[in-house]
Amino acid sequence: MKATLRLDKVLAHTGFGTRSEIKQLVKRGVVSVDGKTAKDSGMQVNPERDRITVDGEPVVYREFVYLMLHKPQGVVSATEDTRDRTVLDLLDEQYSHFDVFPVGRLDKDTEGLLLLTNDGKLAHNLLSPRKHVPKTYYAEVNGAVDKSDIEAFARGVTLDDGYVTMSAELIVLHCGRPEAGEHSRIELTIHEGKFHQVKRMFQTVGKQVTYLKRLSMGPLKLDEALPLGKARELTEEERQSLLAHGE
Repeated sequence: MKATLRLDKVLAHTGFGTRSEIKQLVKRGVVSVDGKTAKDSGMQVNPERDRITVDGEPVVYREFVYLMLHKPQGVVSATEDTRDRTVLDLLDEQYSHFDVFPVGRLDKDTEGLLLLTNDGKLAHNLLSPRKHVPKTYYAEVNGAVDKSDIEAFARGVTLDDGYVTMSAELIVLHCGRPEAGEHSRIELTIHEGKFHQVKRMFQTVGKQVTYLKRLSMGPLKLDEALPLGKARELTEEERQSLLAHGE
């Protein structure tokens, strides 16, 4: 972050309104910097050093936020959509001024872990094909998933567009019996993020994913105590491990 920023940018970033609204706050004399009434909304301040208040309320500036969302089915991983609700619609109003965005995407019908942030550098590093960030999914699959599938996924399978996947780790939690109407339950860790990859990988071995949930992305694991459709900020430990992984 730059050592100094415009006062109106700092206040807008911390939820005190638009720049024009902040200009009015300054004109009313309710904004102070280090105990002195601010006269210019465009003045340079250091939000980490200067004591800024609005109507006596201290301003706490944060450049970046990092949110874990337990994404439900039926919402899209986008910042805006003309037809469906987006993951941003699930966030509390306090995060609206941070301009967060989803890091990667989960299909509309997929549940689970989704990271949202306004840290573009971290997002770029986590999504870079060169990083091969592991992502683990739980899935229910129509068909008997067995040792042959484990071996095929470990070798890499050829998707419908000719792309050969990297080696993936498949764990069979339960091998379903189709004749008994059972589904297989599995966990799959992949190291890339092709469109509908998990579903397409199973299609190559003649099986269909009926339920999909992301459990982890790099070192970040879904907090199962987080209710479906809710978000929380990362703990300091989670944030630091994620930042280290994204370097």
